[in-house]
Amino acid sequence: MSIDEVSKRKGHQNLVTVVSNIDLGELLEVIDSHKQDDIIEILKQQPIEIREKVEEVSVDMWGGFPKVVKEVFPNAKIVIDRFHVMQPKNQVEQVRENW
Repeated sequence: MSIDEVSKRKGHQNLVTVVSNIDLGELLEVIDSHKQDDIIEILKQQPIEIREKVEEVSVDMWGGFPKVVKEVFPNAKIVIDRFHVMQPKNQVEQVRENW
């Protein structure tokens, strides 16, 4: 599973939260908020039997996602997606090259 935020309008901070099944490439939910409590409330509408089956949740490095995953998917491991890990590293390397 993947949880990420997306801006409703490019260049603006008006964010929605997108939940998808990475394995199947399916969009599962678009939550019209990026607040922890709102995300938790919406995702907890799924039965616990389904939520307990989630093994991994891929997220970016936003500090709110670990709480969401722990509260909603009790058996899931949190995985930081490689794009968000590599992005700051690549930016530093690019600055060094241009220095």
